[in-house]
Amino acid sequence: MENSLNQARNYEKIYGEQIRDSERPLFHVVPYVGWMNDPNGFSVYKGEYHLFYQYYPYNTTWGPMYWGHVKSKDMITWEWLPAAMAPDQKYDNAGCFSGSAIELPDGRQLLMYTGVQEWKREDGFRESRQTQCVAFGDGKDYVKYEGNPVLSAKDLPEGGSEVDFRDPKIWWDEGKKSYFAVIGNRPADGSGSILLYRSHDAMHWEFCSVLESCRNEYGLMWECPDFFSLDGSSVIITSPQDMLSIGYEFHNGNGNIYITGEYDPLTFRFDRKEIHAIDYGLDFYAPQTLLSPDGRRIMIGWMQSWESSHHQPQGKKWFGMMTIPRELSLRNGRLIQEPIRELEAYRRNRVSYHDVGVQDRMQLPSISGRCIDMTVVVRPSGGRLYEKFHLKVAKDTRFYTSITYNPGTSILTFDRSHSGFRHDILATRKVLTRFRDGEIKLRIILDRFSVEIFVNDGEQAVSSTIYTEQEADSISFEANGMAIVDVEKYDIIK
Repeated sequence: MENSLNQARNYEKIYGEQIRDSERPLFHVVPYVGWMNDPNGFSVYKGEYHLFYQYYPYNTTWGPMYWGHVKSKDMITWEWLPAAMAPDQKYDNAGCFSGSAIELPDGRQLLMYTGVQEWKREDGFRESRQTQCVAFGDGKDYVKYEGNPVLSAKDLPEGGSEVDFRDPKIWWDEGKKSYFAVIGNRPADGSGSILLYRSHDAMHWEFCSVLESCRNEYGLMWECPDFFSLDGSSVIITSPQDMLSIGYEFHNGNGNIYITGEYDPLTFRFDRKEIHAIDYGLDFYAPQTLLSPDGRRIMIGWMQSWESSHHQPQGKKWFGMMTIPRELSLRNGRLIQEPIRELEAYRRNRVSYHDVGVQDRMQLPSISGRCIDMTVVVRPSGGRLYEKFHLKVAKDTRFYTSITYNPGTSILTFDRSHSGFRHDILATRKVLTRFRDGEIKLRIILDRFSVEIFVNDGEQAVSSTIYTEQEADSISFEANGMAIVDVEKYDIIK
């Protein structure tokens, strides 16, 4: 174990213990101390769920990337483990960037990641290259492979970039008795592509194909790719940089997309069918999936945006969090996301209301809280559409976060303008939902510093952070016109 990794482990042990549990989310993953971004190595190892993440322990801003580490038996209660990797080799001196993990037949856990090397030229300019590397470990301690890097510029297709060659996602294909990995790259046209590689031992790799390309249609560089089968289709997920908005489907900035299609394993060819956003909120990036032992495809993402990550609440000793893990399925060709069922074991104090008429602003007894799982169904009264329905959470006399639905346009609006944030950041997002005759179903997960909304049984997800003081825990309902509402609320208690 290298000295820089020991130093990081000692630092996080000293300073992480100074952060009180009440200063963190109750059931979402955050770093023990310092900065967190992309989820890495989301996997099952020796019967437990492991999650690594991009990590800089020494500050709450991005720095030379380490790998942080947590594990869990149910993906709700997580245990922090010591930092797994540090940028301590020549080939990763500028950072151990994103990657994935897998359990090997010999019982070891393999981490596959992007090593970033930087150096200064004689003229003073800095250059960098990205290569793919591996490390082996026992679920706690890891040793980098002496033959690193295992993929470098010589393994790129013609026109591929060694500067933007990152984020390997590895899996085992039982039918082909091979490991495969998808990796993001930037080809000669300057946009993004996803490369497919194959290996018999996860250390010696061969190029298979350019699995999919952006062609300057959806952002530029495609980061953090994943590729899997789901309900009879093949699915690619990736996070494009520098996207331009397309209606209400895609928004400017660093985005997220999924692509459905058909994959030919003989030719390694993927034919695109549809492309959509994964999450429509203000804070969602770099998701990664695993296949659970019971056959579920489960996804977790970084619940933060790069655009707002430079403006942080004052005094925090950690920054960055993950979404709640989500079970994925396909319905009519569209990706469905629902909070993992394990959350239900932590639900307490059920409160429900049915057929409540809502017009003027009102509150319902026992419907409040900042660590809750609440489902709200809104529908017209007597077949006559209401104009708008307003739901406000994390509310007191000064602050609130609002969720508004307009049945005439089917637009759902999330607005954290009055959530108490002291910086001028993007605060509003509009989502075009499927028209359902004025009815909408919202499952809302609150966990102290975040709001995750699952629309119409997971047809769309809207994820955003909020940093309102915890005392603001009221919830109110209001409608322009008359709306009929059903509410079911649980406290989440650990």
